[in-house]
Amino acid sequence: MGQTLFDKVWDKHVLHGNVGDPQLLYIDLHLIHEVTSPQAFEGLRLQKRKLRRPDLTFATLDHNVPTIDIFNIKDEIANKQITTLQKNAEDFGVHIFDMGSDEQGIVHMVGPETGLTQPGKTIVCGDSHTATHGAFGAIAFGIGTSEVEHVFATQTLWQTKPKNLKIDISGKLPNGVYAKDIILYLINQYGVDFGTGYALEFTGETIKSLSMEARMTICNMAIEAGAKYGMMQPDDITFEYVRGRQFAKNIDEMIPQWKQLYSDEDAYFDKIINIDVTNLEPQVTWGTNPEMGVSFSTPFPAIKDSNDERAYQYMGLKRGQKAEDIELGYVFLGSCTNARISDLIEASHIVKGKQVHPNITAIVVPGSRTVKKEAESMGLDKIFKDAGFEWREPGCSMCLGMNPDQVPEGVHCASTSNRNFEGRQGKGARTHLVSPAMAAAAAINGKFVDVRKVVI
Repeated sequence: MGQTLFDKVWDKHVLHGNVGDPQLLYIDLHLIHEVTSPQAFEGLRLQKRKLRRPDLTFATLDHNVPTIDIFNIKDEIANKQITTLQKNAEDFGVHIFDMGSDEQGIVHMVGPETGLTQPGKTIVCGDSHTATHGAFGAIAFGIGTSEVEHVFATQTLWQTKPKNLKIDISGKLPNGVYAKDIILYLINQYGVDFGTGYALEFTGETIKSLSMEARMTICNMAIEAGAKYGMMQPDDITFEYVRGRQFAKNIDEMIPQWKQLYSDEDAYFDKIINIDVTNLEPQVTWGTNPEMGVSFSTPFPAIKDSNDERAYQYMGLKRGQKAEDIELGYVFLGSCTNARISDLIEASHIVKGKQVHPNITAIVVPGSRTVKKEAESMGLDKIFKDAGFEWREPGCSMCLGMNPDQVPEGVHCASTSNRNFEGRQGKGARTHLVSPAMAAAAAINGKFVDVRKVVI
């Protein structure tokens, strides 16, 4: 029997352990940020251990950083975490994409942009959205602080191999419907736990037609389906994306190996899901987890249980309403899900020459300084600012409210981020997950509109 893509990468990294038991994996790349690394570094100091592979460890500052006046960090805890990572990077010889540097940005954008993320690697980070990197054909997953310390000390990690789940996606996306809509639709159809215990492989002609940035959007939210891993077969689109980047050396020598990273025709999958996106509509979440979402024309569902009842109460909405009935107050374009250059370009097409609705506060936060500089060279910053958006410095920003960027209590926000949990974007904030195009159109109209009728 053949092997899946996941099987091939996993098996090449097993150092010890039998099939079915926890196995010791070698880790090719460890990405770190300021929130989940301080205790792990302190653990090394207390045990008088060295960092095993500083050359495979890379740091960035993203969760706590302000997006206005970035060196004026007023929150004491945030400042402590940032300065601690800076000192730890210096003490342990870790390459850091520091505050204000050309490469600083959200960790899951910095990896691909610098060429650190490559097919066939095992990649870990103390952040749940590490599955983003699986779009390159890597096994990438989030880990806890104790696991961060284990990788620091040994460059290895004990893991139990998951089952394989293939998600085959067919059909041409309609105009105005995007990768974000695909993953939101999957989750609202199958739930936030359908991927638990599985490695997800996204396949099919639809996936093959997507850009790397769109593929990353889908893998980014594998965790919202309950899966630690989301993967896609690397192909020529992948190779050309990696080519020429800072840490991507001799890729022509690597491509023959990367071309072997695919699921064999006779590979066994424990579960298969098939979806056709030909008639897919723009998606909008109405509740307090990504499963609580609908297609644009679909009314919010009936109350099934106490979770639905609580969600409706928290969100200030009622069953039978539609997305267009939501009274928005904020629009956030950003996060590791949708703050890449293609996302900003798409949104700029919608807002160009128009004005943000007077009831809306709209902000754009490029996910990295690389994206910010490229966007500014294209004049996108002027398009957004002329329309009434705030143009910010890079960082996680309003995605998680662990910094000054927060949605006021009780206010509804159209957000291109990945989580709509209670309080995720600030105490009492009401988050609605959408594509960048939907968010941009909402900023102009003051409410959600069918972006298929806006995009030309």
